[in-house]
Amino acid sequence: MIAFALSPIGRRLLGALAAFALLLAAYAYVDHRGYARAEAHYKGVIAAEHAAAAAEAAAETERQVAANNAAKAREAGRIAEMQAQAENLQSQIEELQREASEDPDAGRVALGAPGVQRINKVR
Repeated sequence: MIAFALSPIGRRLLGALAAFALLLAAYAYVDHRGYARAEAHYKGVIAAEHAAAAAEAAAETERQVAANNAAKAREAGRIAEMQAQAENLQSQIEELQREASEDPDAGRVALGAPGVQRINKVR
């Protein structure tokens, strides 16, 4: 083996092998540095995308809270309006019942003018 390494063909072959190993080492070093740069770049890109997604999620949550609060306010207004209408109807019913109980013709078979007027108020 040593005799082959010392022969002219052996020296050339070993020289070519050493040059190839050097080229391979240089390629591996450059390839690793490129990979490291790409890794750092894309980690930054991914971090920016995560931050943007978190900001969008927070904005959507705020929008939903605002929409829910507005809907609750509309609902509370509508409930108050319905309660006022119910109280108004209740007072009308009580007034009509009072008028009906005071009507002197309440026991008659036919309706009198005050009874017809009370019915028309209900419409």
